[in-house]
Amino acid sequence: MRVNRQVSTIRRSTGRTFWTLICSAWLCSSVFAQSSVMPPQDVRVFDTPSDEGGSLTVQWAPSSWDVPDVRYQVLVGDAAATDPASFTIIAEFPGNSKYVKDAKTAWWTRNVDKTWHQVLVRSGKGVEVKDGTPYAVAVTAVQGDQRVFSPVLVATPSPDWFNWNQLNNLVIAVSFGGLVFYTISHAKRNEIFLRRIPGLDAVDEAIGRATELGKPILYLTGAHDLHDPSTIAAAVILGKVAKRAALYETELIVPHREPITMAVCQEITKQAYLEAGKPDLFKEDANFFITADQFSYTAAVDGIMLRKKPAANFFMGAYFAESLLLTETGASTGAIQIAGTDSDHQLPFFVTTCDYTLIGEELYAASAYLSKEPVQIGTLRGQDIGKAVVLSTIAMGVALATFGAITGAQWPQIILDLFRDLK
Repeated sequence: MRVNRQVSTIRRSTGRTFWTLICSAWLCSSVFAQSSVMPPQDVRVFDTPSDEGGSLTVQWAPSSWDVPDVRYQVLVGDAAATDPASFTIIAEFPGNSKYVKDAKTAWWTRNVDKTWHQVLVRSGKGVEVKDGTPYAVAVTAVQGDQRVFSPVLVATPSPDWFNWNQLNNLVIAVSFGGLVFYTISHAKRNEIFLRRIPGLDAVDEAIGRATELGKPILYLTGAHDLHDPSTIAAAVILGKVAKRAALYETELIVPHREPITMAVCQEITKQAYLEAGKPDLFKEDANFFITADQFSYTAAVDGIMLRKKPAANFFMGAYFAESLLLTETGASTGAIQIAGTDSDHQLPFFVTTCDYTLIGEELYAASAYLSKEPVQIGTLRGQDIGKAVVLSTIAMGVALATFGAITGAQWPQIILDLFRDLK
């Protein structure tokens, strides 16, 4: 009995010793695995695709030691150098950062999985990256005093002819262009309905009233120059108003704040009189420059209103604080006033003091509405369809992004990337 007890005791102690050794070995291997790093694996260095030059792309595979305690360094040196320890460090970051998925690139241009590390090498931190010059690049993993290097690779940056990341933008732009051409062709063969715009219907009424009273028409093109779309729209509408004024033999007054806008409007007005068959009625000084100063111009135009007392005032284009000063003076003279602007902060003043107001995009639709030309009507129709497509796409994108955020699914992002403006 005593012998059996001793044997059992020896077996239990031997078993405990064995499992203690196993656990100690496992803990030691775990600590060793956590405390040691290996060189970055599958490092790739190449010219950055779809760029304007001056950069290289460095990629390497993810590793089990990609933790905040381990840091990666990207080093750049002369192509003839072989010792990476002498290279210049241009980037340093924790091991759990800088992934392909963080870069603003399209999924159709990625050549590795999005979980790989990626760094762009550009000029800076003592290194100037020039196109056509080869550079040696290495990646090192650092933990404490331990530092291990990847093999040294050489690559040469160069500019590219085409940005494949924006291929989706090209397809979308071409599609919208094709849509506009189709709607123009359709407008030439069919009559397209245009929503009634009271302010534009009143143009003939305003010009007719000025003709009956024997008073002039005052037309303003706004505060911006021809870089602003609203000024361009105002100049186009001026051509339609000038043609009607020529037909009715009514005086037209167009004071300006911008010399270039004045010169363009002079040519537009001259062409309108030619089309109306009344070139002899055209006056060079119908368009004239006053001053570029905001309130000096406003005071001068108010003076014209009080002296000439025009029967119809047109305020087209972009306006600022002068809008109420102009329209109140015009209203005090009893003129019919028609305004059109995309300056939303001035719309309340125009609506209050003018008889008719074109709001926002009605200003841009005015030319097609007044001329009834198939090309302009077709363009307007194509733009409206394009806006409907854009709004529908935004609504669909919001729904897909919400679904992806709730469920964690990745496929919605693939669809959303098709409509992103990627670099």
